[in-house]
Amino acid sequence: MPTYIALLRAVNVGGTGKLPMAELKAMCEAAGFERVQTYIASGNVVFAAAGTAQQVQAALGQRLSAYAGKPMGVLVRTAQEMAEVLAANPFPDTPGNRAVAIFLDAAPPADALGQLKGHSDERLQLGLREIYVAYGSGMGSSKLKIPAAAQGTARNLNTIAKLAAMAAAL
Repeated sequence: MPTYIALLRAVNVGGTGKLPMAELKAMCEAAGFERVQTYIASGNVVFAAAGTAQQVQAALGQRLSAYAGKPMGVLVRTAQEMAEVLAANPFPDTPGNRAVAIFLDAAPPADALGQLKGHSDERLQLGLREIYVAYGSGMGSSKLKIPAAAQGTARNLNTIAKLAAMAAAL
């Protein structure tokens, strides 16, 4: 049975999208996912499940929508894909808490980096289905807006490393 990582969008950020991780775990188990583990209260869950990543994403998305009463964004990666995202980090010299991968459903548009707003000292690079960002002065002071990432969800490289390790151990 394949191992997956689900990344929920806009969960427990700024007081919106409250979803206790115990509820997320219960939803995953009700969907038939096995060995479910959550990581920090920002919508990260690792599990084993039958089916394709698309089927898993649809099943979890339906449960999340029923819970929230509206669609909630969820992106799914296999354990191998998450390990590849980590390995492909184009900014290995940037501390893991200052670099992120923004996960997308599909490949970012080729011109995604030409549409930036508020860009200053951040460095960016396109991935397969991610946009990598290294924040020079830190995320808190950044005014960067990436229109192509509007429906994505970001995780810092420390979190990605932890999720990849959890998935490998599952």
